[in-house]
Order: sequence, then structure tokens, then C-alpha cells
Amino acid sequence: MTDPNAIQPSELDQLPDRDPEETAEWQASLDAVAKAAGPHRAAYLMRRTLERAEGAGIALPKLLETDYVNSIPTSAEPAVPGDEAMEQRITAWNRWNAAAMVTRGSKYGVGGHIATFASAAWLYETGFNHFFKGKEADGSGDQLYIQGHASPGIYARAFLDGRLSEQQLDNFRRESGGDGLPSYPHPRRLPWLWEFPTVSMGLGPLSAIYQARFNRYLTNRGIKDTSASHVWAFLGDGEMDEPESTAALALAAREELDNLTFVINCNLQRLDGPVRANFKIVQELEAQFRGAGWNVVKTLWGTAWDELFQLDTTGALVRRLRQVPDAQIQTYQTRDAAYIRQDFFGADPALAEMAKLLSDDKILECFHLSRGGHEARKVYAAYKAAVEHKGAPTVILAQTVKGHTLGEGFASKNANHQMKKLSVDEFKNMRDLLGLPIKDSDFVDGVVPYGHPGADSPEVRYLQERRAALGGPAPARRVHPVAPLPAPAEKAFASFDKGSGSQNVATTMAFVRLVKDLVRDKETGKRWVPIVPDEARTFGMESLFPSLGIYSPKGQTYEPVDRDQLMYYKEARNGQILNEGITEAGSMADFIAASTSYATHGETMIPFYIFYSMFGWQRTADQMWQLGDQLGRGFLVGATAGRTTLTGEGLQHADGHSPVIAATNPAALTYDPAFAYEVAAIVKEGLRRMYGEAAPGEDQDVFYYLTVYNEPLPQPAKPSVAGIDEGIVKGLYRFNTAESAGITPPANAPRIQLLGSGTAIHWALKAQRLLADEWGVAADVWSATSWSELRRDALEADEALLRGEERVPFVRQALQGAEGPVLAVSDYMRQVPDQIAQWVEQDWSSLGADGFGLSDTREAARRHFGVDAESIVVAALAQLARRGEVKAAAVKEAREKYGL
Repeated sequence: MTDPNAIQPSELDQLPDRDPEETAEWQASLDAVAKAAGPHRAAYLMRRTLERAEGAGIALPKLLETDYVNSIPTSAEPAVPGDEAMEQRITAWNRWNAAAMVTRGSKYGVGGHIATFASAAWLYETGFNHFFKGKEADGSGDQLYIQGHASPGIYARAFLDGRLSEQQLDNFRRESGGDGLPSYPHPRRLPWLWEFPTVSMGLGPLSAIYQARFNRYLTNRGIKDTSASHVWAFLGDGEMDEPESTAALALAAREELDNLTFVINCNLQRLDGPVRANFKIVQELEAQFRGAGWNVVKTLWGTAWDELFQLDTTGALVRRLRQVPDAQIQTYQTRDAAYIRQDFFGADPALAEMAKLLSDDKILECFHLSRGGHEARKVYAAYKAAVEHKGAPTVILAQTVKGHTLGEGFASKNANHQMKKLSVDEFKNMRDLLGLPIKDSDFVDGVVPYGHPGADSPEVRYLQERRAALGGPAPARRVHPVAPLPAPAEKAFASFDKGSGSQNVATTMAFVRLVKDLVRDKETGKRWVPIVPDEARTFGMESLFPSLGIYSPKGQTYEPVDRDQLMYYKEARNGQILNEGITEAGSMADFIAASTSYATHGETMIPFYIFYSMFGWQRTADQMWQLGDQLGRGFLVGATAGRTTLTGEGLQHADGHSPVIAATNPAALTYDPAFAYEVAAIVKEGLRRMYGEAAPGEDQDVFYYLTVYNEPLPQPAKPSVAGIDEGIVKGLYRFNTAESAGITPPANAPRIQLLGSGTAIHWALKAQRLLADEWGVAADVWSATSWSELRRDALEADEALLRGEERVPFVRQALQGAEGPVLAVSDYMRQVPDQIAQWVEQDWSSLGADGFGLSDTREAARRHFGVDAESIVVAALAQLARRGEVKAAAVKEAREKYGL
């Protein structure tokens, strides 16, 4: 493995050497020590020498930093293949159309970003022309994580390529008409173009790392050879402040993901000002990535700087570049040559002498225009170095000017992120700078025109020829035609129908047992991707370790401490389980990569990610939205669910609201099953809907969220009730009536309908018995497997009514004719069952665990929140008393009887 922290000789070539003979003597001494006493002694002496230099106040870069110069000097740059002049013209058209699209859209007030692509244009164009593999070649092509704010430039290139029309460009950020373009990379909104959503910021870099890792997982498991695929993540330097951006850097280095390249556009500006006003973001990122084990390539200065570096015989220029903070470099971009002469060169006598040799035009060219990220040859050299580097991922730190080519009103201005348009005069200046054949008369009524050289122009032919050579258009999303997965054997699901008898089984264990059976299926078993954030033993999954293995690209290089046990900790290169350690964010990134493999790689995978329910939606709900945007499919499983069920863990572990958050996500189908047979029925339906033969008009691009509990209880047999499977899937069915429960209520007894979800149905069943035995009330008990699916169906019925279609919501159909009021209860806040209240014709009331969680026994916690069986009884009597069906005194008597 190449040491990514090693400073390559080419880096030193950029620096002046006043005495090469002396340098050679020092190097020879080091070589001699290494040969005579070994490399460890040589390293020891180097560390001691560096410590001495630091103690003496000698200015040296930190050990994890190199000087503020290019990693690849001009003399070492490879020739750029192709026609550089042609690529320059293509880039000019794309710059123009990106700015024109946003400016034309500004009259509608929909916004847009101009300055980001202006700074990053060559970072993209060089990749599109020479590196990014398309989907039509062998393999899966490359995976491109495009910086969200650069989307206008990507649309502009697609327009030049004939993939988008002028009308579509004019509908940028105006999607409701059906022919618009989304603001950022949104696959759900533009699924043929965008593959990965990258806004919210920070999620792109995290997902890119786990995508590269998942590519290796597919290869090592023998699912698909992804060795030809490369993952490119385009990021902003300000975006790197998001904790998710750097959360998995060590993973990428540890697993030697040389199929991954980060390209960080270091224009030194975030949304409101400098990224590091008083510091240097490039140096900070270099140290961070080198420290994590990445290969770092810095592309900072353009060729105009070559003359300055050649004149720097004392090293003063390199020292000064290291000293100047980013905000001052930004200021130089906006000031005249006299200011730069005084402030930059005047700080050192040697630089002052150098400045005398430089014209004002030369100084302005260097400080206003010449950045490494703005030159194709610099970017090409960096990309080539990245793809050829082996043994570690690469980060390219490319310095640019935000708003480059947009004019003095934009370049490096603090407000340019919020500036949405150029004036006509600014466009004309831009036209002249880019050398585009656009006439003044083309600006009709002050509207900036789009520019296009023609479908058969040399520029378009060149662009298309380059993309054809690389495997087709990019970016692009392709859903490969794959056959639906065959349904697993019915036996795996039917085994839960008979119940558990006297054995206590938690629904968490029921789910794990179901998965153990499903992964044995000959047809689909290998497609399952179990994902767990270091809590497999908590969820009873350790039995899967020896049978499936835990994925590690290194295999198992040690003897596990529990090797003599049946369920020992087994890692394997072809392991199936992704056991990620304590990272919900990383586990979700795993899930997203696996859940979209059907499109990315044409390989359908079935991920399930099991986690503490409190730490899923609450902590990583942003990634769940990313998952929905990316059209992912799979099973999210919130284990140890409920506010009162997880004993002893306390406030931050007691989940009383994950179904509320999940209900806000249109792609999430949220279920709170009470019994093992319900879990089996929901998973069976999920497999059919997401991976099998979809019904006409059925959306397959959904994912399931199931809450499961760690409360072991007897699992009942599946009732022989007509329509029970439909009820389980749609969200509600009657589990029993008072009579079918063996209760003989008095003649004309008051009746109430008790709706319960998850573990709360057991409290409702106890309350059913108490109401009958002690208060003469008949209660029917219903299992509400999904409050949110009932609500979704009801909302659709309301929408149909607006279209003049009569449709009765399923919840109303199910409860039709049910006598008495309805009382709903769950182990969540009342807002969860209250989702359906407005569509229930009967009198409605609910109970819930609202507020912060607490540590105590289950019984005490349920009494605290007023959701236990006795509390249900009192609430039911109160509801009946309001209707005049029981005496009001019964409510007071019940409260006193049960000590409420």
C-alpha cells in the first residue's frame, strides 16, 4: 500500500533549492542511516530533527501538511488528450447557459445559484470529457455525486448535448407543470438524469464513501464485479464543516477504497462569507484527510504562477502564501495591482524585489484569474493521479474563485451565493470574455438568450463523441430491466400463524427468526443485506454471525475470543452482515446504497436495517428523506420500540414518536405490528410490492418501517377472520369481539371499540376483560397495524372526492357498524393514533405516552403515562358516561379502585 502521507518528490520540485548539493548530502545521510541502522532509526532521527526545528521557531508545515503549492508541478503534468480549444468552447457555452437559465428564472422568484458552477466548471467538464464512465459501457459505470448548487451547469451541459430543451431550462425550479427541472439533484423528480441526491449538504460525501464500500461488498460477495466503477463526490469546502462530511473518512482509508475520489471545490467561500477567514481551509482539509489515511492532491495555482515560483529563489513566496489567510486571498481577488503589491509583496523584502519584475497585468492575472481549478491541464493531472493511485482513496483540493467569469460584481463577493441574476451588460461582458458568437440583437426585450452552436456543430459532435467513448451520457440513472424476485416459500411466513403457545416471544425475535428463514431461501437468500449498528446481540441476531458472516474486506485475520462457542464472532471477505459499529448515519448510508442497487448496478438487493427505534428517525431522518428521494427500497426496523417498553434506559432511549416522524415521509410505509403473524404478513407484502410483481399503478419505490418490541409475550395464533390479511396490510382489523374472547356480556351491555397497536394491544386485551368482569361493558379489540397507512388511504379518498369520485376510506369501511365509541391506544404519543380521528364516524378518544420518557418498570411507566389496562378502563368508562351509557359515578369509583 502506498503511504498517502508521504510527500512525493514532485511536490518538492515546486519549491526553490538554493543549494542542491547540500540537499543531496542531507538526503544521502538519511539513506545511510536507514541502510546501516534500519528505517526505524532513520524515522526516529527525522522526528527528533523536526521537533528541534519546531522548538527553534523554524517555520515548517505541520507533519500532516505540505506547503501551499500544487502537489503536481507544471513540469510533471501529463498532456491532456483531445482538443483543448474545443473543450474550452464547450465549457464557455455551458457557463453561459447555466447563468442564463438562473437569470431567466429569477423573474419568477424561484431562485437558483450561479456562482458555484462558475467556480467549478472545469472540475466537471474535465471529468465529463475524459474520466466519468457512463452506464452504457461494461459494468455499472461511475457513480457521480454532483454538488447540489452546481446543478445549473449540469443542466446546461445536458442542453448542449440535446438531452434537455429550452422549455425545460425555462422551467428550472418550476416542476408542477410536469416539464420542469428540480432545483438540485433529485432522482425522484428527474429519475433519468439524477442518480444521487446531494442536498442536504454533508450527506453526499457520507453516502459516496458507503457507496464505494458497497461496490466492494458486491464484488467480494460474488454478486457483481464492480471493479470498473469509480465513485466521484463533488463537494464544497464549506460543506466539509458538516459532521457527516468527514464522519467516515477513516472507514474509506481503512478499507483501502481506491475506487473513491473526493473533489473539493475550494473557492474559500461558504454561503455568507469566507470558510476560514483567519485560517486556511485547504491546509486544514489536507491535514484532516492525510491524518485519516487518504491520498491528498492539491491543485491550487494556475500556470500564470509558474513565473512567480521560478523567481522565488529564497522561498519567500511559498512562505507568504502559507501565511496569508483565506479572507485576504479573497480580498486580493477584488483589489487592484497597487493594493496587492503593497499588501502581499510588500510584506517581505525579497517579495518586494520580485514584484518589481512583474507588470500590473501579470499580478492581476495571477491573483484574479489563475487558479488550479480553472485550468483543464491542472485538473486532468489531478484526476489522472487520483484514478491511478492504489491502496487509498484520494481527495483533490482544487482552488477556484467563486463566481469566476461572471464579472467583477460576482467574483469572490461575500454575497454571491445569494445573487441570482446578471444584468444585460454583465452578460455582454461575459460573452466577450468567453468569446461566444451571441449578438446584441439576440437580447430581445432585455431577456438574455440561450446559446447553442447547433445540433450538428463541431462542439456538440465532440461532446457526444467523448461521451460515447466513455460509455454514454452522464450523469444518468438507469433502472436495468431485471426480473421480479420470486416470492420466498410460503412456509417461512405461515410458520407464525399458529402462534407460540405458552412460549413468550418478543416481536423483535419474531422478525429476526423470519429473516433467518428468508436468508436460507435458495432463490433470494443471498439478496438480503442485514445492517446493524453494533447492537446485533441486543436484537438477538448473534446466531447469524457464524452462518452469514460479518463483512470485512480483510476477512478474519485473528482468532476470535469466542471461537469455541457455537455463535462466535465470524468476519469474512464474503460476509453478508454489515455490522457498522456505533454509527446510525453510516448504517443508513449502507442502507441507501443497498436499497438502490437495483438501479445503480442492476442487482436487486433486500436490505434490512435494525436499530434502536429512538435513534433511527430522530437522529437520521434527513437520510430517510434522502432514501425516499433516491427511490430506495427495503425494510427499516425500529427495535426496542415504544416509550414504556424499553425498561431502565430513560429519557433519550424511550421512543414515543418515531411513527410521527416516519409519517411525514411520503415514501415510508409505517407499521406498528402487535403479533408475530402480523410481522410475517407485512414483510411478505413488502417483498411482493417492492421486489415482486407490482399491481397496476402501484408505486414500488417505497420502503417499510416496522416497529418491533423487546417485550416477550405469548404470540397468539392468527385469527380466522375474513379479510384479515387485507386488514393487516391496510392498517386495521378486528382481532376479537367480546363474545369471541369468551366473554358473555349482560343483555344490552354498553359496548366500546378498543383500537391498539404494537405492544399496546396487550393492555387493551386486559382492559377488555376488566371492563366485562368488573363493569359490565362489552369491548371489541382491534389491531391497528398502521395508523399512517390508514391516514394515507383516507387522504387519497379525500383527493378522489375533490375529483368527483366517491370513495370511502378503509378505516371507515372497517369500523362501519361497530357499536359504541372508539378508544385508541399505543405506546406512542396520542398524535400517532389521532392521525385517523377525523375519518372515524364513531365518537373518538385516545390515550398516549406523551412527554419525555423515564426509567422504571414497564408497569410503573405505563401507569405514569396513563396507558395501562386500568387507565384504559377508566378512559373507556368516562367516554361511555359522556354518552349516558354508564353512570358518571362509575368513573370515580374506577379511579379509586385502581389507584389512579
